Amino acid sequence: MSASDFQLLVSDDWGDYQLLDSGDLRKLERFGKVRVNRPDPQAFWKPKAPVDSWKADAVFSAKTDDDDRGAWTFIGKQPPEDWPIAWNGLKLNARLAAFRHMGVFPEHSVHWRWAMEQVQAAKRPIKALNLFGYTGVMSLALAKAGAEVVHLDASPKSIAQGKENAGLSGLDGAPIRWITDDAMKFVERELRRGSKYDVVVLDPPKFGRGPKNETWQFETDFPKLLDHTRTLLSDNPLFVIATVYAVRLSYVAVGQAVAGAMKGGKVTAGEMAIRESAGRDVVLPTGLFARWTPS
Repeated sequence: MSASDFQLLVSDDWGDYQLLDSGDLRKLERFGKVRVNRPDPQAFWKPKAPVDSWKADAVFSAKTDDDDRGAWTFIGKQPPEDWPIAWNGLKLNARLAAFRHMGVFPEHSVHWRWAMEQVQAAKRPIKALNLFGYTGVMSLALAKAGAEVVHLDASPKSIAQGKENAGLSGLDGAPIRWITDDAMKFVERELRRGSKYDVVVLDPPKFGRGPKNETWQFETDFPKLLDHTRTLLSDNPLFVIATVYAVRLSYVAVGQAVAGAMKGGKVTAGEMAIRESAGRDVVLPTGLFARWTPS
């Protein structure tokens, strides 16, 4: 990899999501009609308006500075359990979930759009595997573009919400297999079966547990999963996307790990970010990514 292979991918293509303000280690966002105030360790600067003046419907307070666990409190009327938002013709439910999550990572729109473009441009049948697929927006984007998708996540709740999102988007009949399983175990079974995929998407956590209490440790398991990914690719692969959060690595390390596993092709790596809409030139970095293509 060279310096020219670095990209800052900024998500700014939403109508139903805005980063309204950020700073003092917090961020004010709008998901549809609901405003939320959440902690964010990357918001290391001063906000445009003081945090205590932000007008939010819900505020998440973490138990400790380095812990995602905590609780939501509500300002005025409590928002509904979930509510619809839309992106690029896809409809999905946002919700105030545990660990300060909202049921969607808005910064991933840069990958959803790019993946759709790649699948549509291929003009051939594409088989995709979405590992750690969460609530399924990438799977819906791939299916909408024409791919056959295997969506995997260890959380039954995430799988259920993914199916809900498919129904909201009019894709409940799309060729998506929704599977609750441990990612490593599933991939190793696919290798034994000789299964092949043209596209693999990975969004692994720093630490996780499978449905049968299997453990995932990023530092030890991610390199192994990348090696398996290379073996899973078809003879005419289209791309691999890996996104990484909450680890003490740079985009260079992630990109070189992907490049080393793929053994050829082109890797672009960098950071994902969201553009603030507060009338100043601020982007909030959110995570790392690496993309591999065969050329």
